[in-house]
Amino acid sequence: MKKENNNNSAILLIHCPDSPGILAAVTEFINQHGGNILYLDQYVNREDKVFFMRVEWDLENFRIPREKIEDYFQTLLGLRFNMKLSLYFSDIKPRMAIFVSKMSHCLYDMLARYTAGEWDVEIPLIISNHEDMRPVADRFDTPFYCFPITKENKEEQEKKELDLLEKNKITFCVLARYMQVVSPNFIEHFPNKIINIHHSFLPAFVGAKPYHAAHERGVKLIGATSHYVTMELDGGPIIHQDVTRISHKDTVEMLIAKGRDLEKIVLSKAVEKHIARKILTYNNRTVVFE
Repeated sequence: MKKENNNNSAILLIHCPDSPGILAAVTEFINQHGGNILYLDQYVNREDKVFFMRVEWDLENFRIPREKIEDYFQTLLGLRFNMKLSLYFSDIKPRMAIFVSKMSHCLYDMLARYTAGEWDVEIPLIISNHEDMRPVADRFDTPFYCFPITKENKEEQEKKELDLLEKNKITFCVLARYMQVVSPNFIEHFPNKIINIHHSFLPAFVGAKPYHAAHERGVKLIGATSHYVTMELDGGPIIHQDVTRISHKDTVEMLIAKGRDLEKIVLSKAVEKHIARKILTYNNRTVVFE
């Protein structure tokens, strides 16, 4: 189901070295050209002296043609303040591919939110390395593609996946308990555009079977972490985290059951922020705007 979006706005994400006058210059640029600011948030990392900003404005009376906004902004302000910027438009929806293996909880949660119209996104397809989740995809009327992966065919299968993603104009991917490590080549095609859910409060318990490791260690809290995928296993910029309390009475199976509720919520919150273009990455960290 598609969520209708009647707004026509521009969204600009900026980060640059901090200096006086950046906020005033950006808002003046928008106001002078007839834009009405709908949202503005900014943050300064005082330790690194870096300025971060997200600003959204109505395009109804904006006098610069949308196809020229980025060039105008870069010429008038970007070069002056040494800005790195990304420009988006609210009427162009992100296109998300979901990767899943055999566990359904995160997949069900995301498809339910999408079907309910909570997310302004398109989900053209689901990719898996197993057939188990095909019935879920069929229930939500979403195309499902299965690419069984072994050590011997991984490169070939990933090429097929990348071709499929390109054909469907996918802009970002979500690993919804996809139990495969994606290759560096795959990551290079989607830098800071692959969201993973890891079933621990990173950086604790990296890798496989974190619930077993948590139980063995006797921890009193378990967590879940959503992050962008990088070359370092479970080491990418963290988007969202949460925890739940456990006790000595909990078995590994009980930890897994409690963790599943946490995982789907943490992953969905990260996806929601990415869809809304409210995340900036910097030095393997994120700035996540409200």
